[in-house]
Amino acid sequence: MATIFTALQDVQARIHAACTAAARNDQEVTLLAVSKTFPSRDIRMLYEHGHRAFGENYAQELATKHHELSDCTGLEWHFIGPIQSNKTKLVAENAAWVHTIDRFKIAERLSNQRPSHMAALNICLQVNVSGEQSKSGITPSELLGLAQQVSQLPQINIRGLMCIPEATDNATRLAKQFSTLVSLKAQLNQQGFKLDTLSMGMSGDLELAIASGSTLVRIGSAIFGARTYTSGNTAQ
Repeated sequence: MATIFTALQDVQARIHAACTAAARNDQEVTLLAVSKTFPSRDIRMLYEHGHRAFGENYAQELATKHHELSDCTGLEWHFIGPIQSNKTKLVAENAAWVHTIDRFKIAERLSNQRPSHMAALNICLQVNVSGEQSKSGITPSELLGLAQQVSQLPQINIRGLMCIPEATDNATRLAKQFSTLVSLKAQLNQQGFKLDTLSMGMSGDLELAIASGSTLVRIGSAIFGARTYTSGNTAQ
């Protein structure tokens, strides 16, 4: 357990150093601890050390952990995985944020299934900045149309954009893809949106993402270690 907290501190130090190098205030960057497949006790330990934002990829796992940690006041759940239509209710009832919206149908279901007593669901629209056919996300050219549609939903609050760049060690290519997301955010804000979030950067590229303008980095393995996937935690 102490190892996980030490790893969290190491990541926080990396974020601080990256912000310093980019002449940014580290309060501008949120660390999202991606806890998918790891037990609730690990989340509780980090919560007890002051961390609040956690990311989950699987709807049923999110719902289970939300229940198990219901006594943890102020814990903030982010859903960062693909969403199947038959799982939107679980996400709508248990998440504060969803980072992976690339279809109006899913956003509409989330809005309709969001309990009326809860605040509007914060979302990021996922953009395919690399152009890879294997990647989820809307194309840059389709982004404005989707944003205009989703902005009309009553229980949805569009906060920003999210991307998963290609898996490459080529810093120039990564920087270009991050820059695409930054530009798209600026373009939407020029159209009257008020986006304040860029969800980009993971364990291997958080420094480059922060230098490019990220406001939220999604860090899993650098905190929790390598994951072991089983049939029980791969279902949505």
